[in-house]
Amino acid sequence: MRGLLFGVAPDPAADDLPAGATAAERSLATTPMALQNLDDPVLPADDWVTLRPRLTGICGSDAKQVFLEGDPDNAMTAVISFPQVLGHEVVADVVDVGPDSEIEPGIRVLVDPWLTCATRGLEPPCSACVTGKHNLCHNFAGGHLPPGIHSGTCSKATGGFAELMPAHTSMCIPVPDDVSDEAAVLADPFSVSLHAVLRAPPPEGSKVIVYGVGALGATTIAVLRTLYPDTEVTAIARFPAQHEIATKLGAHSVLPHRPTEEIVRTVGDLTGGTLREPLLGLPWLHPGGVDIVYDTVGSPETLEVGVRIARPRGTIVVTGVSTPGRFEWTPWYFKELTITGSNAFGIEGLRGKRQHAMRHYLDLVREVGLDLRPLLTHTYRLEQWREAFGALADQGRSGAVKVAFDLR
Repeated sequence: MRGLLFGVAPDPAADDLPAGATAAERSLATTPMALQNLDDPVLPADDWVTLRPRLTGICGSDAKQVFLEGDPDNAMTAVISFPQVLGHEVVADVVDVGPDSEIEPGIRVLVDPWLTCATRGLEPPCSACVTGKHNLCHNFAGGHLPPGIHSGTCSKATGGFAELMPAHTSMCIPVPDDVSDEAAVLADPFSVSLHAVLRAPPPEGSKVIVYGVGALGATTIAVLRTLYPDTEVTAIARFPAQHEIATKLGAHSVLPHRPTEEIVRTVGDLTGGTLREPLLGLPWLHPGGVDIVYDTVGSPETLEVGVRIARPRGTIVVTGVSTPGRFEWTPWYFKELTITGSNAFGIEGLRGKRQHAMRHYLDLVREVGLDLRPLLTHTYRLEQWREAFGALADQGRSGAVKVAFDLR
């Protein structure tokens, strides 16, 4: 099979770069990833299956890794292994099955990417798996697989940036015939956002901020407007295309991401807050501010603004992953704010039903007409991988929100 392998010598594309190449083009020319002919997947146990990806979305975490962003002391390196075929936002066909699999060839599935106790052949399962917290499994480095938290971060459980990939039967969620590939591939980012909102549901009649309108920000707006229609949603967008998408998804107002001081002042006006002017740095609100900030960026800048615009004893839910850095955080403890981490998804309770987040997404697509397909702005073939990541690196020019590899 062909696949994009990360953790190898880079392609010699750097030699062909023009003198005026952008930083993203230079990074993509030297990143340790290459399209290669690889062995077909070897199923690690009899209850695994082989999938043929149809569409595979590029997650922000994939892009950050390919662009070599972040610090080398990242704690997550304890639970991943190399080399990797990235890609965990996958809709695929089942093409072959192990003798103990619980599904048949020929069906179309979403991939729940977590490499939990069940996928690793571990009995009894850990307490996190028993309670449906797949994202917090205790055994991401145990059992018959090398370390890896989900498909694409494990050297043996390769991901969807390839023509074939392995999956445990428990990872396969059937896609109804009336749900398109383009809708199905957005199940993962929607599920991430659903989990984040359920970590801190907005009170009735509340005012919230969605910070960032990439794929996670856009799907967070969709979750809020679909499930909490009486919540007033203000989005903070970086690019014109994101502003347009936030408006189409029902955000009540959209603010530019800079200048940050203007964000604080505008939120003060929206919430009747009192602006406090320090000797140096950004102003902050007290009293006043929004009930919840859903921070889908997670940068020092967004956190610094977030603690200034959240109301006293408000909440900031962080789903974005950015390179750590200093931010001035005294409003955090002064206003007794709660900063909550939100890590992907698992089994979630919604509308009186407890099931996998992706199943909730499929229900909402079919039952209430949730349509996120406009978020899938760009698709590419595997051999166009540099163009795909380049579109994400320059979203202001490309208008990209969700980019995916089309392997159909």
